[in-house]
Amino acid sequence: MAQPPDLDLLITQDECLLDRAADALADVGWWCGDDIVAPALVRDLRLELRALIAADALARAGVGREADFQIDHSVRRDRIRWLTRQQPVHARFLGLAEDLRHALNRRLFLGLFEFEAHFAHYPPGAFYRRHLDSFRGAANRVLSTVAYLNDHWQPGDGGELVLYGANEEDEAVRIAPRGGRLVIFLSEEVPHEVLPARRDRYSIAGWYRLNSSIQGQIDPPR
Repeated sequence: MAQPPDLDLLITQDECLLDRAADALADVGWWCGDDIVAPALVRDLRLELRALIAADALARAGVGREADFQIDHSVRRDRIRWLTRQQPVHARFLGLAEDLRHALNRRLFLGLFEFEAHFAHYPPGAFYRRHLDSFRGAANRVLSTVAYLNDHWQPGDGGELVLYGANEEDEAVRIAPRGGRLVIFLSEEVPHEVLPARRDRYSIAGWYRLNSSIQGQIDPPR
């Protein structure tokens, strides 16, 4: 039986937790919470991702967008699959991300317009070098999110997300990819990287974007 949608993303049921997340984003540019995505949804998403891996249905991840897109194994080695509302378990997660969008807009007045996300599989040895999710001033991505789907992640398994501070050299925090954990950070302001994984690492990377309409075309590709 499917998990009721309002029980999938636990943060949307906790106004105090939402307030703390918004305050952290405003003060330091990032927030991390444990046991935010409900265990049943973590399990269902993990099973979906494993089925996609078994079917060889993931694509090699690249860097850059549109004409600038390229595959560079020296920068990143994960594989991805974009979420769509046509798949029920994808739709559950995307619907909850929409609830979170409204909650963050009410608190931070960011004008977040839409959310896009993909599964990310880091096989053993895979990594993603330090980068920003959006070029400063581009305003195409405002908030980045990472939801982790791993079970029984242990110290020594690697795959940590490292967020860097304002000088882009000092680590602000190192976050293990524990299942149910959700990370949110400012896309233009927080450099970050994924350290090499020592076992299969499962997650959903997502981005909240602005509406950059041009001549009636909503949020055209860049």
